[in-house]
Amino acid sequence: MPVSPEELRIGTKAIPFKLKGVDDKYYSLDDFKDKKILCIIFSCNHCPYVQAVEDRINQIAKDYTNKSFALVCINPNDEKQYPEDSFEEMKKRAKNKGFVFPYLRDETQEIARAYDAVCTPDIYLYDENRILKYRGRIDDSWKDETKVTRRELSMAIDRLLEGEEIDFDTVPSMGCSIKWVQ
Repeated sequence: MPVSPEELRIGTKAIPFKLKGVDDKYYSLDDFKDKKILCIIFSCNHCPYVQAVEDRINQIAKDYTNKSFALVCINPNDEKQYPEDSFEEMKKRAKNKGFVFPYLRDETQEIARAYDAVCTPDIYLYDENRILKYRGRIDDSWKDETKVTRRELSMAIDRLLEGEEIDFDTVPSMGCSIKWVQ
C-alpha cells in the first residue's frame, strides 16, 4: 500500500554523518558530494530480508559504477543483542559477499535515529542537492529475485540521473525492525 510523501520524509535534506566503514576508513556525507545521486540503506547482517536482497543491492552498486551514483549501507543494530551485526562480523560479511560499496557502522545509533530509520533494509535516495526523492523498496519481490517484475529502486535512480521526478507510487521497504539499544 503506498504511503504519503510526508510519512516517507520526501523533500527532507540528508543528515550529515561520519561513520567507520568495514575498510577501517571513515565516511561522511561530503565524501559523496561529487556524485549526483546518493543512496543510503540502513542494513545489517542478520535480517532475512536484507540477506534476501543484499546481492541485489551489491548489483545495483555495480550497475551504476560508471554513473554519477554512490551507494552506502549503514548498520545501526545493537550488537549486544545481535552479535552477528558486530563490526567484526560486518567485515567478514562484506568480504564474503564482495560488497563494492561502503558498509558503515552506526555504533551509537545516532544516525539511524536522525534519519528516522525503522527497518532493515530502509532505503533513502537523494538527488544532487541531497534532498530525499525516494524512500521505498528495492523491487516487488524481496523474497524471490526470480519473481521480480518491477525494479523500483533502479527506476528511481534512472529517473533522477535523467533529471526527472519520480512519477510512480512508492511502496515502503519491509524488513526487520532496527534493533535499538535497550
